Amino acid sequence: MEEMEDPTEKLKEIQEEVLENERKEKWTLHVALSTAVVAVLAAIAGLLSGHHANEAMIEQIKAGNQWSYYQAKSIKSELAVSTAQLMVAVGKPAAGDQEAKQVRYEKEKEEIKKEAEQCEKNAEGHLRQHTILAKSVTIFQIAIAIAAISILARKKRLWHVCLLLSAVACGFLILGII
Repeated sequence: MEEMEDPTEKLKEIQEEVLENERKEKWTLHVALSTAVVAVLAAIAGLLSGHHANEAMIEQIKAGNQWSYYQAKSIKSELAVSTAQLMVAVGKPAAGDQEAKQVRYEKEKEEIKKEAEQCEKNAEGHLRQHTILAKSVTIFQIAIAIAAISILARKKRLWHVCLLLSAVACGFLILGII
């Protein structure tokens, strides 16, 4: 007599195979979660990078305004000198206020120059931070792309590369913040 096959036996085999596949593919959930975290960090780095780019531009505009003001004071100073020289040339006594104006303009020019140079220095600092944060954003984006490829290619090693790149990008993010 032929022995009957147990139908639950086949079901148990299928269930074990499904569980085995789930264990093998569980890392994909970790890839998805880590990619979400990397995307958030990339967004933060992008916002900070944009902020520093804007601040650099504002500081550069302030410096340009100060240099224009400096030039205006230089012109006024030269006019005061020229006026005094013309007065002497036509035989009239030079007004004492012209010399006082020239001294005042020179003093004001020094203050304006210091402020313009400080604005330029601030702009350079913001631009330096922007550059560092922009590198962070780029590396985060590459890491996200590699994570997607790791899922599609089912290569866990690529996910490890993603994690490594994310750590490097976090380093740049920290450098850009401090």
